[in-house]
Amino acid sequence: MTVQAVFDLLTASEPDTSTVGIVLAAVSLVVMPVLAEVKRRNGRRLGSNSVVADSRQTMLCTYLSAVLLSGLVLNATVGWWWADPLAALVIAALAFNEGREAWRGERCCDDDACAA
Repeated sequence: MTVQAVFDLLTASEPDTSTVGIVLAAVSLVVMPVLAEVKRRNGRRLGSNSVVADSRQTMLCTYLSAVLLSGLVLNATVGWWWADPLAALVIAALAFNEGREAWRGERCCDDDACAA
């Protein structure tokens, strides 16, 4: 993803418009926060820190969907071809950060969120 995004930026490679991608990202932007809240509530009810932590990961999907949607819509509506590969770089950076935190064993939720 990162290599392709950098290549696209350096070569000014214009991506195709993706109506399906825009629709899927928009639906995800609506559904994921609801799903995250349901997981968080149920995780607390069950006393399951792992379900509460998973709710935080689901919320991260919302942010990723927002970045993706921004890149796709800016490319499709105003022709900012560079917004799509830039969005890919932001997503790659967020994914890298999440992986690094997991590798280090850092908790993905604060103490209040994990309290049963």
